[in-house]
Amino acid sequence: MKEETDPALLRRLLRAKDHIDAASAEHWPVRRLAAVAGMSLAHFSRSFKVAFGVPPHRYLLTRRIERAKSLLRDTDMPIIEIAFETGWNSLGTFGRIFHDVTEQSPTDLRSSEQAKPHALEEVPHCFVRAANRPKLTIAVSEKRRGKSAATQGHETEVLK
Repeated sequence: MKEETDPALLRRLLRAKDHIDAASAEHWPVRRLAAVAGMSLAHFSRSFKVAFGVPPHRYLLTRRIERAKSLLRDTDMPIIEIAFETGWNSLGTFGRIFHDVTEQSPTDLRSSEQAKPHALEEVPHCFVRAANRPKLTIAVSEKRRGKSAATQGHETEVLK
């Protein structure tokens, strides 16, 4: 039996994933998640990515952005409170990462989402969240680096 399909391994990985889902605003370093799963750091990281398609940190980031989008759409909480409630320690970091992932600032997303009529109130919330989950197949810093390189290349062509 392959390691990726080992039910005992999957149960341990799901235990760590469930901890993230239950308290995504908490500080979840990979070392802590590996301890929850009862695995070594390297084995946990590798196995988590194989099982769920993304590294543990990226999964946590996805859950935090998903929760922030929900709070921006459904509440009138100040953005700084949303940032702290979803696990960020700084408004600047929250705003930068939120924009990198969603390609909108928190303020712009709130304005556009609250302006739309919502016919999704009859759809189960878990389906709405899954449909609106950010796609983080590459690291946010890689995404930003790619945009920066594209912008610099464009400026170079304009200057020639």
